[in-house]
Amino acid sequence: MHGVDFVAGDSSKISIWTGYFDSRLSRSQGRRVSLSSSIPNPNLEQLAFAAKSLGVRKMKRVSNKSHPKRPRLNEGLLIVSAKDAYSATGTESKERLMHAIGLSLFNSHEEAKLKKEESKLKGPRKGDRSARSQRKGPKVKSQRRKKKFGRK
Repeated sequence: MHGVDFVAGDSSKISIWTGYFDSRLSRSQGRRVSLSSSIPNPNLEQLAFAAKSLGVRKMKRVSNKSHPKRPRLNEGLLIVSAKDAYSATGTESKERLMHAIGLSLFNSHEEAKLKKEESKLKGPRKGDRSARSQRKGPKVKSQRRKKKFGRK
């Protein structure tokens, strides 16, 4: 494995791929957690943040690494210390650890989605003239200009 000091049979480390938490994938395509614990198109930073929020400290991010089942996608890999991860989350298997990380990932994704919707409902800020203007796009202006000045 290029640049990764990780042996496949090493039980002291756990490899967690971002594809395990992708809700767009089916179980046969490589998703390993339930849909209620997954999000669409997760990235390595989101995965590391979810693991860190659970208390996992010893981890290594490997970006631009492709899963053997999905060689065209450079999705990334998170390598965590098994002992640290199990003690931090109170689990005893990789499946339960992934489920806990998935729930944390899903909750943070839902919070971000609610925050985005909330800011959208608030509308534009008071001083933002371009967002408050009635004409929203440059296309409309240019078409009107052509019609207005194109006549003789």
